[in-house]
Amino acid sequence: MASLYARWCRSGRQATAAVCLALAVTGCSREPAPPPHQTPAVTAAPAPPARPPAEVLTLPRKPGSVRFAAIGDSGRGDPPQYEVSAEMQVFHKVFSYDFVLMLGDNVYDGGTPEYYRDRFELPYKPLLDGGVKFYATIGNHDFPNQPFYPPFNMGGQRYYTFKPPSLVARLGTGDDVRFFMIDTERLDRPQLEWIDREMGQSQSDWKIPVFHRPIYTSGRYARPARGLRALLEPLFLKHGVKAAFSGHEHFYERIKPQQGITYFISGGAGSLRAGDIRPTGLTDVGFDRDYHFMLIEISGDELYFQAISRTGVTIDAGTVRRKSRDAQETRERLPQATTRSRAAQRLPTGPQSPP
Repeated sequence: MASLYARWCRSGRQATAAVCLALAVTGCSREPAPPPHQTPAVTAAPAPPARPPAEVLTLPRKPGSVRFAAIGDSGRGDPPQYEVSAEMQVFHKVFSYDFVLMLGDNVYDGGTPEYYRDRFELPYKPLLDGGVKFYATIGNHDFPNQPFYPPFNMGGQRYYTFKPPSLVARLGTGDDVRFFMIDTERLDRPQLEWIDREMGQSQSDWKIPVFHRPIYTSGRYARPARGLRALLEPLFLKHGVKAAFSGHEHFYERIKPQQGITYFISGGAGSLRAGDIRPTGLTDVGFDRDYHFMLIEISGDELYFQAISRTGVTIDAGTVRRKSRDAQETRERLPQATTRSRAAQRLPTGPQSPP
């Protein structure tokens, strides 16, 4: 741990030059140059909930289940990030998740200890102090020193795999889940071979890939998504993936199951582009009106999910069933989660977040 921290500090001092090289290698420079970041004005956020979190929560909290949260594009250090974190803390009291998946752009545009403190450690301090672990995947705004930052649990690797500690795992019974943290900023042949090998060797019931750039999206990055899809989707299908998580688009979207896989985009824990979901036919549920986070629970052959806005309103909830082969594998559980028009309507917006 100490050697990782030392490498992170040294690499942080060299990060400005390194990130320029990384951007050149990954092709991020082909994206339009973003305007200076300003927190967008949200004109139609959901009303505050009338019920406490214990009543709002839809997840079943089954004994021994694997419980976690997911946040993407969070690392701004702005008030919305703190507000989303506050809701995460409130819901943690009624849904005690053990860890958080970070879907990239975890610390925007800086690699020094000050950036990590202001854009990660302070916003999530109550969760960190409470023993919640964070597992990060790299985004296009993350500096190259990030894998060496100990609280991100990356072990110095830009892609890695882990199994979450849970009650059932410790008892040797129950659910078996493994996460595959993929670096879509440099999806080279060695990494693709690693994904194929590690997924092939894993005996876990649930094999869940986590990455920054989506491979299906109704947002502005649909074209690069097709290129990534050609590389990753065949591996996911080969190894029985049923659910995957990504960020990059600054909204929430649950994609209609594609060849039996449900894809979640959750890129609104600190960034937002209000009204950015386009009509594509891919969207099962979309939400681009306010910031949000996700809560997930896995028990047996079922993955339960709930997406929650920064005001504590449920914007989507449902279940992904691992063994079902029905095209309608995802079953919505709330009336507002059955149509796109209510959750993903286009709205007048203020200044937008960069990619």
